[in-house]
Amino acid sequence: MLRLRERIVSRLLSFSSTSTSAPATPPLRRLLSAVAAPIPPSRGFAVEEYLVHTCGLTRPQALKASTKLSHLKSPANPNAVLAFLSGLGLSSADVAAVVAKDPLFLCAGVERTLGPVVAGLTGLGLSRPEIARLVSLAHCRFRRRSIVSKMHYYLPLLGSFHNFLRALKCSPYLLTRDLDTTVKPNVAFLQECGLAACDIANLTMVIWGMLTSDLERLQTMVTCAEGIGVPRGSGMFRTALHAVAFQSEEKITAKLEYLKNTFRWSDTQVRNAVSRAPMLLGRSKDALQRRSEFLLAEVGLEPVCIAYRPIILCLSLEGRVRPRCYVVKFLNKNGLLDRDLSFHTAVMKTEKDFVEKYICPHKEAAPHLAQDYATACKGEVPENFRFT
Repeated sequence: MLRLRERIVSRLLSFSSTSTSAPATPPLRRLLSAVAAPIPPSRGFAVEEYLVHTCGLTRPQALKASTKLSHLKSPANPNAVLAFLSGLGLSSADVAAVVAKDPLFLCAGVERTLGPVVAGLTGLGLSRPEIARLVSLAHCRFRRRSIVSKMHYYLPLLGSFHNFLRALKCSPYLLTRDLDTTVKPNVAFLQECGLAACDIANLTMVIWGMLTSDLERLQTMVTCAEGIGVPRGSGMFRTALHAVAFQSEEKITAKLEYLKNTFRWSDTQVRNAVSRAPMLLGRSKDALQRRSEFLLAEVGLEPVCIAYRPIILCLSLEGRVRPRCYVVKFLNKNGLLDRDLSFHTAVMKTEKDFVEKYICPHKEAAPHLAQDYATACKGEVPENFRFT
């Protein structure tokens, strides 16, 4: 054990001396000293006190964590783990969070497990800060050597370490589910549905359990997407999967009925609208109701027009649709356009194009227009945009 502690300290000191970062902090020195110092046999090991005073846990956290560490008789291995984590660059707060979440991390073998894991992840191209970040998120999963093979699979699939972290936050079971029996069959099925690796990566970052759920659930989700009129392989298929993700058939049917009644659509029109803009299924009833009231009552659009151009329902009502409607009304009312401007055309322009084409040319005839438009985008209605 003494030789083990000496080797750990030697490696950490060697890393510290070659690092370009600031010298080791006093807490790290204290940890290194604790690792190197022999533990008097007569001195007991108070786990709860150790968790509070050495690891930085609160008293309630330490009380809860100590029940999992009652078998520890010496701080030798915990000291080695703390020194190892400090060597990776974890702050005292980070270390405390890891220990509070996974107290058994203190029992991990530094040379047997943690060292080889770090070596393997480094071999995959991860930097020490990235590995430290992974420790903070993976907790108990980091002290399993299988994490290296899983990262070897996920990094090229998801495109980058940053994407993997986003996916891990959304699907925390990525590092626990078996690759061969769960993840890889799901990926293969999605690829058969026409999704590219980038599509699968994007879905994994926004849909909980996308790759870690049972294949049957994934197949049901694909069936639901096809059921709303979006076939596999179409450009809208990824969006449709996001829209129906793990929703029951009953919920989807209820939302279709609500859309039909709210926008006065026929069965054909509601199916057409949802197939063109599947994200409508994710809109709240309140948001849909407000858009219906504005577009049908105030703007005067026909239901069929909205059904065949439903993307307008997915745009910000207050920050985009309503202000641009006011500008179009103002320009038409004051004869500042050679011909009537299509409301849909105005709404679908990028912000830059809209301002350049419909605001800037009227600086002399309507010097207040730019300010009025900016005010309307903040949710207010300027006097010049009151048309009653």
